[in-house]
Amino acid sequence: MFVLGIDPGLSRCGYGVVEQVGRKAEAVAIGVIRTPAKAVTAQRLAAIHREFQELIEEHRPDVVAIERVFFQTNARTAMGVAQVSGLAMAAGATAGAEVVEYTPNQVKEAVAGWGNATKEQMQRMVQSLLSLPDLPSPPDAADAAAVALCHLAHAPTRRLEKVSKVR
Repeated sequence: MFVLGIDPGLSRCGYGVVEQVGRKAEAVAIGVIRTPAKAVTAQRLAAIHREFQELIEEHRPDVVAIERVFFQTNARTAMGVAQVSGLAMAAGATAGAEVVEYTPNQVKEAVAGWGNATKEQMQRMVQSLLSLPDLPSPPDAADAAAVALCHLAHAPTRRLEKVSKVR
């Protein structure tokens, strides 16, 4: 199973492509899509959209997992995050991938075992779980990989829920 994890952001959008091979997760691609703060929002979104399309075309994920942010004090930042989340959802759905969202607490609990884990703790857990030689950086990239790992942790339960709904 290939999972594309997304940590949405207009200036820095993290992505992590993780493949589950048996019981082990392997990093396929981890990085950040950056857009210039002074650029027009529509152009920034178009650039992110192109990057999403390229990632999806290259890696053909089964699932696009997105970190859902409930609350931010800066409305402008929240708007950008919401817009990028929508792009990720649309790109994933258009490609035929399952699209799911996880809250930051769900991601932290699945990856670090604790909903209040720090950025550094998350980076270290992602490094450990994916057997990476170095700490994944920047934190946005590590967060995106963590979202993908969260989905892999929840996938068996999600499958059971689907089966029970069919019955």
